[in-house]
Amino acid sequence: MNRPPENDLCSICHAHFTAPCQANCSHWFCGNCIMLAWRYGSNTLQPCKCPLCRRPISLLILSEDTTRDRDNSTVLRDLETYNRLFGGQSSSLVQRMQDLPFLLRRLLREMMDPQRTLPLVIKARVYIAMILSAIYIISPIDIIPEGVLGIVGLLDDLLIALICFLHVAALYRSVLYFRHAGS
Repeated sequence: MNRPPENDLCSICHAHFTAPCQANCSHWFCGNCIMLAWRYGSNTLQPCKCPLCRRPISLLILSEDTTRDRDNSTVLRDLETYNRLFGGQSSSLVQRMQDLPFLLRRLLREMMDPQRTLPLVIKARVYIAMILSAIYIISPIDIIPEGVLGIVGLLDDLLIALICFLHVAALYRSVLYFRHAGS
């Protein structure tokens, strides 16, 4: 579930992954490589930018194999420090929208995997948000009625769905932050 693609190489060192981690832009890197890119980049007070897509990396998620391997303790410690510095910061709406596919895909995989456990409170909040937004979208009562305004009336339904997805992604991001920031 939480591994880089088969036969893929780190885009920084062009070698097989050592201590692989995934950035919030969905790209995979060696933990040590991305930490070196951050440390020796222009400014260590800001999150580093992805070497591939240039988006700011605000969260680095370790592969399951990396977290189990104690040989990578310095890389683990560095990544936890990075996540503590930049993972809990509030991000812009654009950044949240860009992170939506990554977070929702991981959340769906984690909810479907019986070996992974999300906290019960988080699962309940995700299900409640999804059910309430589905009820609103299905119900004939709307803020902007479709019967009167036609296709424009769908805007409120799309807005509710977007707000629901942003809320669910923010919940899951907080779980990932606490899981990977070493708190």
